[in-house]
Amino acid sequence: QVQLVESGGGPVQAGGSLRLACAASGRTFSSYGMGWFRQAPGKEREFVATISWSGETYYGDSVKGRFTIFRDNVKNMSYLQMNSLKPEDTAVYYCAATNGWALTTVREEYDYWGQGTHVTVSS
Repeated sequence: QVQLVESGGGPVQAGGSLRLACAASGRTFSSYGMGWFRQAPGKEREFVATISWSGETYYGDSVKGRFTIFRDNVKNMSYLQMNSLKPEDTAVYYCAATNGWALTTVREEYDYWGQGTHVTVSS
């Protein structure tokens, strides 16, 4: 019922910034919690950030203080603002949505996923 499409990925220098966007369509956007995950080659998909329908946020330890998740319900968009980027941030970044009200870091608890957008951070 919900479709998600990521955009904004690309190459960036270490120390630089990039903003990822997630466009949502289908059910009422404000009813869903949103999350961002990432997956580097040969690695497990890891939690990055999440934001609830009520605006609560939670971040993975590796990005805390550098990344910010926010949403715009008028435009049916969620965003991941990435600052102070490091080479280890290089990955495919996925937008996700959950029908649950509570914040979750668990991949299996998300119901909808985008196709991913590539981020490459060079040193």
